[in-house]
Amino acid sequence: MAEPSLTDRIRRAARQEQFLQVVSAEEAMRRLRASFPFQALPAEMVGLAASLGRVVATPIAAAADAPPFDRSSVDGFAVRAADTVGASEASPRRLVLNAELLACGVAPGIEVAPGTATAIATGGMIPRGADAVVMIEHTVMEEGDPPAILLSRAAAPGAFLGFAGSDIAKGETVLRAGTVVTSREIGMLAAAGIAAVPVVRRPRVAVISTGNELRPPGSAPEPGAIPDSNAAILAAAVAENGGEPIPFGILRDEEAALAEALARALDQADLVLMSGGTSKGAGDVSHRILGSGVIVHGVALKPGKPLCIARLRDKPVFVLPGFPTSAVFTFHQFAVPLIRAMAGLPVREESAVEARLAVRMPSELGREEYVMASLARGEAGLVAWPLGKGSGSVTAFSAADGFFAIPALDQGAEAGQALRVTLIGGQARLPDLTIIGSHCVGLDAVLDLLAAEGLRARSLAVGSLGGLAAARRGECDLAPAHLLDAKTGAYNTPFLVPGLRLVPGWRRLQGVVFRPGDPRFEGRDGAAAAVAAAARDPACLLVNRNAGSGTRILLDGLLGGARPAGYANQPKSHNAVAAAVAQGRADWGVAIATVAQAYGLGFLPLADEHYDFFLAEARASGPAVQAFLRVLDSPESQARLAALGFARAAGQA
Repeated sequence: MAEPSLTDRIRRAARQEQFLQVVSAEEAMRRLRASFPFQALPAEMVGLAASLGRVVATPIAAAADAPPFDRSSVDGFAVRAADTVGASEASPRRLVLNAELLACGVAPGIEVAPGTATAIATGGMIPRGADAVVMIEHTVMEEGDPPAILLSRAAAPGAFLGFAGSDIAKGETVLRAGTVVTSREIGMLAAAGIAAVPVVRRPRVAVISTGNELRPPGSAPEPGAIPDSNAAILAAAVAENGGEPIPFGILRDEEAALAEALARALDQADLVLMSGGTSKGAGDVSHRILGSGVIVHGVALKPGKPLCIARLRDKPVFVLPGFPTSAVFTFHQFAVPLIRAMAGLPVREESAVEARLAVRMPSELGREEYVMASLARGEAGLVAWPLGKGSGSVTAFSAADGFFAIPALDQGAEAGQALRVTLIGGQARLPDLTIIGSHCVGLDAVLDLLAAEGLRARSLAVGSLGGLAAARRGECDLAPAHLLDAKTGAYNTPFLVPGLRLVPGWRRLQGVVFRPGDPRFEGRDGAAAAVAAAARDPACLLVNRNAGSGTRILLDGLLGGARPAGYANQPKSHNAVAAAVAQGRADWGVAIATVAQAYGLGFLPLADEHYDFFLAEARASGPAVQAFLRVLDSPESQARLAALGFARAAGQA
């Protein structure tokens, strides 16, 4: 075929093809959303290391407690706190040293009997009988047979102990669907015993550059040629937004070659990006190969008017303008929301960094301290909640939106103090719903249903009383609690104040937990009788609960003033109680039936614990709160709670 004449080429170059229809940006986005589902791609399982940067597809529950056992947080000696009462420099207490050293990874073999102590390293497992650790700096060795230590400072029960499950509780939801896995989450998953992670499959995005003038970056282009910067920019932006870029290189403005490349791209990718060739000049041919699949060609934007969007084989094809500024602008305006939705990522948001401190945060004088914080919306703006789980925690960094600094010359930051929070990842992950109070795996089940509707909730576990205080200050939407009033025997209602209402939650069966086959409990007719018998047996060790908890109030009522062996051992969760009994460091305790079942323990029912929600009236009409109340009363929610062994409470919010 003869080459076209110069006149034909001039006429062809001068011909201007009209856009199909120039529409507003809103209309273009409406057509895009009507043509494609803005939803996550199917899940796939990947190894823990490979999950970095991926989006969690389904809720992940902890397979193990973290820490998995009660452990020491200092180098020193495991003791009974009662043996240290009155110890001072002038009147030290003498404790006989047991013949073992509990380094990390060493299982205890000797019980800490009254008047004895066991040497223990940081991270070492607490032996049976011990309920505190004293620092080595507060002791003096006494040679002899057997050797002993002289203790110059008393230890409170629980001193320098990290209780089992105090950071992560077995069965607790550690990550919800939609969470982006970073190094923080990797550490938490590893600590929770997770080796494989369900993640959203990354959308594969083909990147095609078109233009006779384009050359690979780094080459020495001849006159009239330019480096192809669009492919590098777009591929990096695809990766930043959760996609997997597939480079197809540079193609000349030839319809047959472009059509063949587009066909290969559609075979390999979930979405196709082409840059260049979408305008109305004679040399712009990219949009011509799309045929009747075009849904948008021309948008009333500057820059970005020549944008073309098509649907081919039920897959999106974006033909972006060739100029880099226009290409990047339209990519972020239209392609990014779809790519992020396919990747399971939320819409990008910018957030403020000014906040006030929710509670006082003490600090050691002489050292500048950086405090991890989670942000919540309060009545007067952002509120920063310090995540003070301790240096052994792996969850604080994961739950944090950012951090703030306490200067070296300050002894702390006061509640209400204005802060500048440095955001992690450049943006705050503010939720639609803020829940502060007591944690329960039943709450995880309800929030998973809420997440399925696209609503993001944050639950901060600060205890029932802490949540109630936050609700009173207007710093949360809901405060879950199970507070037992010792005078009336009623749960939660005696603690209501003006401005709060109580939303019925569910009932959690409390009971005595013990190792199966223990004749002191197995086959007993009643839990109360078992408690009475155990309290009279000095060899039967109790693992108690922290003061102020509903479980502690219930148990104290049953004990009637008795202080059985192990009473001073007071962890802060049902999981820690169950772990202590299952591992033989205690013989009995009180926990909920769900936890007892998870640990394979025997269970003698005591009473139903009421797990309800304090709701701030000022926030009751909010859409996220209304969605929570609707989901809470849904049949699916009740079925999930029942499967966990919880009974939904009667009454509506």
